[in-house]
Amino acid sequence: MEIIDWIILVITLAFIVTYGVWKNNSHNNIQEYIKGGNKSRWWTVGVSVMATQASAITFLSTPGQAYHDGMGFVQFYFGLPFAMLVICLFFIPVYHRLKVYTAYEFLESRFDIRVRTLTAILFLIQRGLAAGITIYAPAIILSVVLGWNLKLMVLLVGTLVITYTLIGGTKAVNVTQKQQMFIIFLGMFIAFGFILKSFPESISFTDALKIAGRAGKLEVLDFSIDPKSRYTFWSGLTGGLFLALSYFGTDQSQVQRYLSGKSLRESQMGLIMNGVLKVPMQFFILLVGVMVFVFYQFEPAPLNFNPKAIAAVKKSASSQKFEALELENINTQNKIKIALLKGSSQEEINQLNKRDLVQRKNAKELIKKVNPKQETNDKDYVLISFILGYLPSGLIGLLIAVIFSAAMSSTASELNALSATTTVDLYQRNIVGKSETHYVKASKGFTLAWGLVAILFASFGNLFENLIQLVNIIGSVFYGTILGIFLVAIFIKKVKGKAIFWAALISEIIIIVVFSKNLFSFLWLNLIGTILTIILSLIIQKLFNEK
Repeated sequence: MEIIDWIILVITLAFIVTYGVWKNNSHNNIQEYIKGGNKSRWWTVGVSVMATQASAITFLSTPGQAYHDGMGFVQFYFGLPFAMLVICLFFIPVYHRLKVYTAYEFLESRFDIRVRTLTAILFLIQRGLAAGITIYAPAIILSVVLGWNLKLMVLLVGTLVITYTLIGGTKAVNVTQKQQMFIIFLGMFIAFGFILKSFPESISFTDALKIAGRAGKLEVLDFSIDPKSRYTFWSGLTGGLFLALSYFGTDQSQVQRYLSGKSLRESQMGLIMNGVLKVPMQFFILLVGVMVFVFYQFEPAPLNFNPKAIAAVKKSASSQKFEALELENINTQNKIKIALLKGSSQEEINQLNKRDLVQRKNAKELIKKVNPKQETNDKDYVLISFILGYLPSGLIGLLIAVIFSAAMSSTASELNALSATTTVDLYQRNIVGKSETHYVKASKGFTLAWGLVAILFASFGNLFENLIQLVNIIGSVFYGTILGIFLVAIFIKKVKGKAIFWAALISEIIIIVVFSKNLFSFLWLNLIGTILTIILSLIIQKLFNEK
């Protein structure tokens, strides 16, 4: 990185933190701190909801996912627009009518304190883990490609987020996310344009799409019914629907975004905005990854995009084997390029792609042989490797600022929600009779505490296949059960507290066992957990005959 890159990066981050603190540094009561005084307009709500979900993992991992596996990942979001409609019609009106601070308050009025506490704890566990990952994701990748100290990176991101979230509360999160999303989209559009400009003069955008299509990267729809297939039309429409219902309808990090809306209508419009824009946004981010793939048809792609892994193996006794494999792979890449450009048969292209995959697999085995603890998966390094290798000075700083902004926006929402849930559902519910100022201070204290937990978790984290998948997997293990509780609360009035409490506990245990045995793709866990919780609650209700 050049001086201009550092200047752009530092100014961007300093502006976001300073602006968030300056605009929102005074709170008289818990309502102002947690719900932002209910002053957010629909576009602020919509942008905040999008920014909460669009973490640094989205912008680091999604293009890499597309580079390796194509556009099929977009199917994961097919159920989201339908989930937004259900939440707007049934969930948001309940929350606004009861004037709750958290989604879990509603469960006590519907069931009892045990159900509220259990659900809040399930949320705190999974969101607490996710907060650590959203800090860890950009830290580990930037530390590898830039040579920065990992723990220092984790501390930097965590400290910046804790600062303005602790001081400014929900309103600071909402306000800063508008600036963050502007920077994110500006950076991604500029990067996309630069990628297209980097193609040979004879290659147009249409030509690039044809090349990607012949390589199988534009296969968006997969109608297979294999339950172990991760991304299919059916898993996205069903499992994705239930995951989105639970995430946007019951996860406090999202609920808190639209609870800050000026009115019921403003909250609903903000969520509809997210439903309309989310799938196109993800499609565009995946398309960026596909265009990077096309770019590397005219430039030799690294055998592994993790520079730390390559450096380690080249310093070892296996260096000659690895270098021979690199030459072999460059030869294969050249043959793929010729096959794509001259219109060879699909069978020939598929055979060459398989050869490329085998060579990359062999490279990973060599890397593991040198250092068994070395991470060989390189999907999360594809975009950042391209940025640092081919983008001009100034633009590199902007794209690094994009990654930091995305990390800060999602982590701030998570810390804000973790603090609110701990304060309202656990602390305030049991420590009653204190002043508003006391609870505001307590909420700030919990923000700091959860921030430190996230930093600690991130400091000891490790890559797992693909970071964006890891976050979704963690959510899927818990979200089905949580959503089942809320669906019973809203739609099945005859089920009471004792039945749903035990149903939720049993369901969560079963889901953890199913996940550990790898019986289904993680997306299906959302559907299974939801149905299990509902059916078990009806059975237990009948057995207990609870009044």
